[in-house]
Amino acid sequence: MAFPINDLTGYFSGEWRLAREIVDVDGAAIGEASGRATFTSDDGVLVYRESGELQLGAHRGLFVRTLHYRPAGGSRAAVHFDHGGFFHDLDLATGEWTADHPCAADWYRGAYRVLDDRRWEQEWVVTGPAKDHVITSRFTRLDP
Repeated sequence: MAFPINDLTGYFSGEWRLAREIVDVDGAAIGEASGRATFTSDDGVLVYRESGELQLGAHRGLFVRTLHYRPAGGSRAAVHFDHGGFFHDLDLATGEWTADHPCAADWYRGAYRVLDDRRWEQEWVVTGPAKDHVITSRFTRLDP
């Protein structure tokens, strides 16, 4: 059962351990990543930053990513890339949300699921001519 969120900013704010797996459509491992993610408030925007180590096939290296969650009241936000482009809407009032995002000829179908006050996960199924895989990210709150 999902864990409903009434205060998206309050829930996400802070630091999280990140574990990510990437598999092909048949479930075969393609890669994995581990690191940390933080949500910090900056002038009314909840800034998401993740960093860590990525292993993708034979490649191993560091990764970083930044997204901007623009709160829209209570459980809702509009998620934007760091360059300002729109990514997707989000509403965790029920603790679950599905979002779609077209990227060139590929299609991203995302699913958020809040498990409890310390754990949430996100899955992106990516299909199209350039990509065909599933990215699952699991987040666990780090104690201050």
